[in-house]
This record gives sequence, structure tokens and C-alpha cells, in this order.
Amino acid sequence: MTTLPVRVTVHDVWDEAKLDVAGSLSLGDLKRRALEVTRVTRSPDAYVIKFRGAELADESQSLDEAGIVPNAALIVMPRRRRPVR
Repeated sequence: MTTLPVRVTVHDVWDEAKLDVAGSLSLGDLKRRALEVTRVTRSPDAYVIKFRGAELADESQSLDEAGIVPNAALIVMPRRRRPVR
């Protein structure tokens, strides 16, 4: 099985998780894995995953189905914006 290298930046900690995953992995599982690696403990449901500026709403899709390419840069952001103080 070949792996797909991706970079996922988690907005809460501005940390980048470099992961080698199967193209068959779901977007939801990728999001959960990135949150675990960066030690974010909030529920994954509180976050969205974006690629090239667009939200990937169907998190049951695999990376291959979503058109994620090798070395893609994704971002995991809170679903709701936080107020600036």
C-alpha cells in the first residue's frame, strides 16, 4: 500500500502535522489524527477541515475522493470564529 504525504496545520496551536496516510483514509479520520498529533483535546466536531481555502464538508470522503494530492497543505480550523479581544 502506498502512502500519501500531507501537511495539516491546526489553527488552535498553529502547529503543522506532517503525516503519511493511505489515500483511502477519510477526511474525518485525518482531522482526528491531526488534532491528536498536535495535542488538541476539544471534540473534532468543533472543527472543519479545509483544502485550498474551501471547506471539505463531506468528511466521510476519502482523501483520494476529495482530490487531495501528495504534499497537500490542509488546515483544521474551529467551526465557529472566536471573538478577538
